[in-house]
Amino acid sequence: MLRLKNLREDKDLTGRDLAKILNISPSHYSRIENSVYQLDYNGLKTLAVFYNTSVDYILGITNEIKPYPRDINKKF
Repeated sequence: MLRLKNLREDKDLTGRDLAKILNISPSHYSRIENSVYQLDYNGLKTLAVFYNTSVDYILGITNEIKPYPRDINKKF
């Protein structure tokens, strides 16, 4: 997923850094970035919150990087 790579590089992070955040192996994360594996729902949600964007942006559904308004009462 090219957008994941771009988001990661914009924050000067490594694949290993993101693997730790998602609690997966670095090789598994690399395969996600290279579209060999798909990120699960919880991983998508985690990265959307981490990058302050929307799942739609990560998936390429929209080009708007700004996230949707969040429900401030909802806990993640």
